[in-house]
Amino acid sequence: MPFKGIIFDLDGTLLDTIEDIADSMNRVLRENDLPTHDTEAYQLFTGSGIKNMVRKALPESHRDEATIQAYFETMYNLYKENCVNKTKPYDGITDMLDELASRNLKLAILSNKADEMTQKTARALLPAEYFDIISGLTDEALKKPNPQKALQMSNDMGVDPKEMIYVGDTDVDMQTASNAGMYAVGVLWGFRGEEELRANGAQKVLKNSSELMDLFD
Repeated sequence: MPFKGIIFDLDGTLLDTIEDIADSMNRVLRENDLPTHDTEAYQLFTGSGIKNMVRKALPESHRDEATIQAYFETMYNLYKENCVNKTKPYDGITDMLDELASRNLKLAILSNKADEMTQKTARALLPAEYFDIISGLTDEALKKPNPQKALQMSNDMGVDPKEMIYVGDTDVDMQTASNAGMYAVGVLWGFRGEEELRANGAQKVLKNSSELMDLFD
């Protein structure tokens, strides 16, 4: 069955967002006399939404729900103002999207990043006109790996889930693809490694963005 559409994760898949995330959270930590983390650590903290990232970045002594919520609100507002400072598409992403759009494939973005920042970063840094749907997190109950939003996207684009590719860089993305009955593609230029991707259901792993076109040739 030929593929007719692709749902992409955003952070670590289309956009390299890690420096802006790290800079914003580390600023919050510094201003509260708490230990900061190197940029690489944030690659392990991300993937399940900003609030969970904040939880992982805080010391264990500061992980009660009231404290997490307070730091989350501070981080959210700071990151909202600074989410496109250093963020950029990964090498080859724009060319890949040009090629996919030229083939009239249905394209969408589904992120666990808050919807406000998903919209801002995607529309500022990617050819947003190529995407039928761009969606971030609006309801914790629908957060990936819950497949509901992926399946709704597939339905809205008129594509059977079995004809959809789901592309992402984390275990959560591969689980989402599997839960939705979509073809799971992991990428190695993002935040996690091949072992994690394959262990969570990746059916193909890409070393560079041009390899995605092999699924259509």
